[in-house]
Amino acid sequence: MGRTSLSKKLEFSALMPCDSEFLYRWHTMPRAINRLTPPWEKVNIISHPSTLAENEKVHVRLSGLIDWHLKIFNIIEGKTFSDTQLIGPFLDWTHIHSMQPVNETSSLLVERVNFKLPIFDSLLSGLVCKFKLKPLFDYRFRTLYHDIKIHYKLKDKKHMKILITGSSGLVGSALFDFLASGGHNVFKLVRQEPISPNEIKWNPDKEEIELSKLEGFDAIIHLAGENIANKRWTKTQKEKIANSRILGTRFLVNAINKLQNPPHTFISASAIGFYGSRGDESLSETSKSGSDFLADTCIKWEEETKNLTNKSIRVANARFGIILDPRAGALSKLVPIFWIGGGGILGNGKQWMSWIALDDVLGALVHILTTDKISGPVNVVAPNPLKNSEFTKILAKVMFRPALFPAPAIALKLALGEMADALLLSSARVEPKVLTETGFEFSYPDLESALRHMLA
Repeated sequence: MGRTSLSKKLEFSALMPCDSEFLYRWHTMPRAINRLTPPWEKVNIISHPSTLAENEKVHVRLSGLIDWHLKIFNIIEGKTFSDTQLIGPFLDWTHIHSMQPVNETSSLLVERVNFKLPIFDSLLSGLVCKFKLKPLFDYRFRTLYHDIKIHYKLKDKKHMKILITGSSGLVGSALFDFLASGGHNVFKLVRQEPISPNEIKWNPDKEEIELSKLEGFDAIIHLAGENIANKRWTKTQKEKIANSRILGTRFLVNAINKLQNPPHTFISASAIGFYGSRGDESLSETSKSGSDFLADTCIKWEEETKNLTNKSIRVANARFGIILDPRAGALSKLVPIFWIGGGGILGNGKQWMSWIALDDVLGALVHILTTDKISGPVNVVAPNPLKNSEFTKILAKVMFRPALFPAPAIALKLALGEMADALLLSSARVEPKVLTETGFEFSYPDLESALRHMLA
């Protein structure tokens, strides 16, 4: 005998570090919805309105297969709005967002969900709540708190017009959403034919760029470069890695030098590979460089930014550490191995790993962007680097998996060649001295809290 489908009602709430009007306004920003999507969910936002409006539609694809169509309704300006399912995986779905004032600088975000599953089963409903919806809303609230805290501090400053290169990468795509949801006017420098008004075409390999469209930006954030872990390091691949950074930056700098109205700030990516493998030595921005392939690439990469002829342009070189996010980079490689119980230390486990959560990368870039006294190299790493043995132990703990299977150095070198030494076995104990001394506050200063946030 079939069972009758019953409704399940849930409520989630969290205090936010801003007034209720600002909190509501954040939800009206383009790309805000992208910031609230957990990295462990296979969600593709097909279309959404540029701002909140009655009866506007949202189209989301779940797990690459399930289309979920929602309609926005019941908007009370500055206070609340709702969305309801038109077509999708639920028998019924309504989600109410409410922004309630607490005082002049804080507000309460209350989100109520009312849903029905196609086939009612109390156990199944409980599992959906515990393993799907609760982790999702916990992630949403933590991410929103992080973003709001940064944007609210800057609420009295003028929104900027910002150009990003490398916008399809992990950092670039997240930064685009983060800046746009903060109210900034953000553009992308792209290689393909532009498909939206906020895209500008360039091809650094052919030295092609729409120069006139680069006029009038407040800042350019240059993140483009070949993925260093994409392929085995053959001679050809190493040339591609180096040239994409050195020649690409040279071309962009030359283009900026030709502008009548250049940006006041230029942030160019770099990496802690600048320091090479240094054992237990503590490294700050004033430490000397290393001498291996990555160090040599970073040195030449940063040197290109010194060729800006307009000395009123503030230049910062963001030396990124190991950026953690399960969608790409080192963590995306480690999580599947640990998930099946095959994780363990790399090499002898004594090498230092200077890591940083993706959300703190975004916060650090905005801090650099809005702190005029910052220039030159900036180590973009968390304040608590760990040895690989401790890193893998914490990852295993968070994932409820063992870490019993070490990967010997010789096996890594046989499998990956020179890349193994540079990316997995080298030791760099890097401190974020410039960030901390200029007042940057990390949202995830310790590894366990960072992993719990991004891995549910």
